[in-house]
Amino acid sequence: MDNSSAENHCTIFSICESPKNPEVVWVGTDDGNVQLTRDGGKTWVSVGKKITGLPPNTWVTCLEASHFEEGTAYATFDGHQTGDMKTYVYRTTDFGKTWQSLASGELKGYAHVVREDLVKPGLLFVGTESGLFISVDAGAAWAPIKGDFPPVAVRDMAIHPREHDLLVATHGRGIWILDDLTPLRGLTPEVLASDAAFLPSRPSVMVIPSSEQRFDASEYTGRVPEEAAVVSYYLKKRHMFGDLKLEVYDPKGQLISTLPGGKRRGINRVAWPMRLKAPKVPPSGNLVPLGFAIFGPRLPEGPYAVKLIRGKDTLSSQVILAPDPRSPHTAADRAVQQEVVLKLYRDLATLSFIVDAVVDVRDQARARAEKLGKADALGKKLTALADRLETRRKALVATREGGQLAGEEQLREKLGALYGAVNGFEGRPTNSQLRFAEVCEAKMADAQAELDAIAGKDLPAINTALESKRLDPVKTMSREEWQKKQEKS
Repeated sequence: MDNSSAENHCTIFSICESPKNPEVVWVGTDDGNVQLTRDGGKTWVSVGKKITGLPPNTWVTCLEASHFEEGTAYATFDGHQTGDMKTYVYRTTDFGKTWQSLASGELKGYAHVVREDLVKPGLLFVGTESGLFISVDAGAAWAPIKGDFPPVAVRDMAIHPREHDLLVATHGRGIWILDDLTPLRGLTPEVLASDAAFLPSRPSVMVIPSSEQRFDASEYTGRVPEEAAVVSYYLKKRHMFGDLKLEVYDPKGQLISTLPGGKRRGINRVAWPMRLKAPKVPPSGNLVPLGFAIFGPRLPEGPYAVKLIRGKDTLSSQVILAPDPRSPHTAADRAVQQEVVLKLYRDLATLSFIVDAVVDVRDQARARAEKLGKADALGKKLTALADRLETRRKALVATREGGQLAGEEQLREKLGALYGAVNGFEGRPTNSQLRFAEVCEAKMADAQAELDAIAGKDLPAINTALESKRLDPVKTMSREEWQKKQEKS
């Protein structure tokens, strides 16, 4: 190399092999020298002096060989040691014979690193002493990455080839990850010219459920990614008036989620939870078993339709829920798990309805009995009915004082534990779990049958007698009435 002689005491600061041709290697030093070999190091040529507008001896902080063209490379330079705080970013497309400056007024701070996207030509990232910048048009214009990202020195970057995330190493603020570059790759001139447009996203992986108990000595921890699929879209202008929301539909075309949408100008990312709401569980003296019993079940894997409703305009796209590639379970086993956990989820809701209906009739009966008095024959009949319903409730939920410490488990506690066990494992439930689910459903059916019998046989005569005494009848709550109450609560 030209700078290997005894007279030149410089340090190699950056070296990069071309992904297109391993014989092509770029080298940069701390005295502004850029050298190139096209034969694996047998011969070298100095190309640094061909860079116009760059002061001599300005450090080469980064060289990035293009992933698409063998003769294309990018370079950043830092002259702050001599008081030069300008941003220097260059590109060559002819093996260093000529260089084009990519610096513009949007870039701030002396440059540390430049990276080219692995998939989309023209998508560039530059890290400077003042932050992270992005260009979607090969460096013609730049924009700072803001949001939660602080305006700190970005010393290095890497793009994960599998996850398509941008990994950012900063000075003093740790490692940052810009999740999923796929939407940025979708920022075409046509999209940027439109008022609103959906942007592509990678399939959302349904990571294998896990839990961890640990005691860290350090307070420096990262945020755990949400268990959610991300829907991305572009707005040319900030949405000021009218509704803006997202609707998600299952493969059968049924609406399953409505989410408020971001309204800011530029890229908006909305997280759509992969799980349903927490299960509805009857009140009891016991807590629901912890772990995955307190979480809703995951939605089945596959494509889901998404609509962006912006005032009177509607855009359509889709989001894909994909299984964890590390999963040892077959698609068939996961399908059985999904079927069973959703069934248990509905069973818990059904049990909640039955218990609430029992309590509602019990309380009505007691209220009417109090108005009639203890000596009244109808009042005694209503009290007996209330006691009978309370006995049924105690067979469905734990009521003993002391809660879990008392060790009482009724149908509610057993069904909740079964749901949590199936919900926390993405493989096929065991045969014993499947059989126990049938046992629980049979007990719920008995409770529902008893409630129906009371409504059909006992209440008509009681209500006729109440009417003669000018008292309100005792009514049983319908599932529809119960559901409306749940939606309001």
